[in-house]
Amino acid sequence: MLNTIYRIVILLGALAASPAARADLPPLLDPAALPHLGAEGRADYQRFLLQPTPRVFALSPDGSWGWAAAIDDDAAATEATALRNCARWGGRGCRAYVRDLSVVWPGREAAAEAAPETPFAAGRHWSLTPDRRFLWQGAQGARGAYLWAHGRAAGGADSRGGQPQPHVRAFNNAGYDVFRLDRDPLNDETEAGAVAMRHALAELRRRGYARVVAAGQSRGAWNALQALAEPGLADAVIAIAPAAHGPTGSPAHAWALDDLRRIVATARAPATRVVVANFAGDEYDPDPPGRAAIFGALTGRTGSLLLLDRPAGIQGHGGGNDWRFTLRYAACLLDFAEGRVRAC
Repeated sequence: MLNTIYRIVILLGALAASPAARADLPPLLDPAALPHLGAEGRADYQRFLLQPTPRVFALSPDGSWGWAAAIDDDAAATEATALRNCARWGGRGCRAYVRDLSVVWPGREAAAEAAPETPFAAGRHWSLTPDRRFLWQGAQGARGAYLWAHGRAAGGADSRGGQPQPHVRAFNNAGYDVFRLDRDPLNDETEAGAVAMRHALAELRRRGYARVVAAGQSRGAWNALQALAEPGLADAVIAIAPAAHGPTGSPAHAWALDDLRRIVATARAPATRVVVANFAGDEYDPDPPGRAAIFGALTGRTGSLLLLDRPAGIQGHGGGNDWRFTLRYAACLLDFAEGRVRAC
């Protein structure tokens, strides 16, 4: 899905939100640092900064540019596409300015600090792992920690190591360290995932992160919502298409709404800001209006609630990976998670 999505972005050039301003802006995140580029190119560079890896931004001395991201998850193919896009817009002598997290333009090279290779914590069948595809600051320098939990793949496929959704880049660009909660698919039951989520969040607190965001997609989002039962674990929860009962036709759909009501009823997080995103046509959502009404009850049990209920033009259980979701909501999610009011 990512490959198709980001080819569409390249073709459409849709508008993106700018990353939040930082006092210690590294060269990678500074559009003004790019040579030869005009205002339109700098605006497009900010869109590029929300893309997954592998990614390449190319430019030429005559001011042309082009970029590509996640082309078949192949770094060489992605760079070749970026160079072709630059040449397609008339660029001569196009070359890479950024590869993934590093500025590689001659004379302006700036490599990003690498995240630790070893997990910060681990338990039975889970690990809390810094994601090395994101910028790294460390607990003392970071604005916060963003913990991403993957879904439970159909057929028992292994989702460990999967890249967090693109909206997470807005948090990382603003100074958050990004972690994954990786779970062994052979032992990935819902309650075990909830326990792992609580342990991982507590570890991030222990490590000294000033803010902690618990987030995920599908089963990972469900586990993030379960963390609301314990106050103080997370400053914000971002649940993208939360689910734990299988797709349409699953017998578990019969009690899916009751289980969700229990999560809401046990929420005791009066200072935690909560985002829930539901998408039209989600085969894991047994009753979209019913779920939206249940989520609405979180307003009395959490600090605040942002419910993105079936936003226009975004379909299916994987809607959080849609480029429209990223460009429409990434900056808004960051603002809301930090307590700023923004019209999403």
